[in-house]
Amino acid sequence: MYDEKIIAFLYIYKNNLEIMEAINIKAFTSDASQIEALKAFMKALKIKFEVSKEPPYNTDFVAMIKKGDKQIADGKGIKMSIADFKDLCK
Repeated sequence: MYDEKIIAFLYIYKNNLEIMEAINIKAFTSDASQIEALKAFMKALKIKFEVSKEPPYNTDFVAMIKKGDKQIADGKGIKMSIADFKDLCK
């Protein structure tokens, strides 16, 4: 899934002054064509924007999950029943 954050700059005209306001929009797209469609839409409305490629999750959290997945793949995981898990959580 492509996860793009589009930062849009909206122009507000007030008393003949041009005021630019930045807003954050998160778009959860399923493929690159949807991203291109959003870009085309913004351009058609003459809204200035930039696409940020910030990761959607904290990188430390992602590293921890990947480490756990690798440990399970290496046979270092522990199998337990639901009853044992419930006992563990008490």
